[in-house]
Amino acid sequence: MTDQTPENTQLFLTAAMPCPYLPGRQERKLFTHLTGRRAATLHHLLSDNGFRRSQNLIYRPACDGCAACQSVRIVAKEFELSSRYRRILNTNKDISVEVCAPRATAEQFALFKRYLDARHAGGGMTQMSFVDYEYMVEDTPVQTILVEYRITSLPGNPLVALALTDVMPDGLSMVYSFFDPDFSSRGLGNLLILDHISQVKLASLSYVYLGYWVKDSPKMAYKGRFRPLEVQRGPLGWRRLD
Repeated sequence: MTDQTPENTQLFLTAAMPCPYLPGRQERKLFTHLTGRRAATLHHLLSDNGFRRSQNLIYRPACDGCAACQSVRIVAKEFELSSRYRRILNTNKDISVEVCAPRATAEQFALFKRYLDARHAGGGMTQMSFVDYEYMVEDTPVQTILVEYRITSLPGNPLVALALTDVMPDGLSMVYSFFDPDFSSRGLGNLLILDHISQVKLASLSYVYLGYWVKDSPKMAYKGRFRPLEVQRGPLGWRRLD
């Protein structure tokens, strides 16, 4: 796995399951638990080696004969706004941003369900209850925040997007994000990433971790448009994506 992994860290391998990104393929994941005083240190160490957090677990793909899932991060300090991204920011000038503690609410869950029903119908997450969502948000052994986005020009300042984000020593890691499908024309998914880039720059940090990118998956195409982008190449470390 990695020569830097602490010797007493136990790693586990899941059974093979259908891949959610590439039809006809199977996926397996290597994972371990994040617990105790070492949780934050282990989280950063394994994240730097291509792992991702989900609640109190941290994992990475370990599929037989396939390495399509690649962990990517934006080099925030070198990122420059294109005309497309400037338009998105201009379109969303009426959106407020608030950083909150990781606490689940009924308002968030309603938005979460609308997003899943519209964008991931039939997926496993569509069956999640409020308690499941609560665990997803609140069961974290590391420093985690929620970032809420509201449209201030509409009555009631409705919540239209949310990001569950881990605070890393060198940047921000976007664990999961979702938005109101009724406002898809605003480019809210891109807005969330642009805002995280801005927050990382303001904090004089380096990276926005986007999770896994699959080159041949249409669902993942948006990640590849944020440049400069680095890809985790195993023993070679992080390398710039051409």
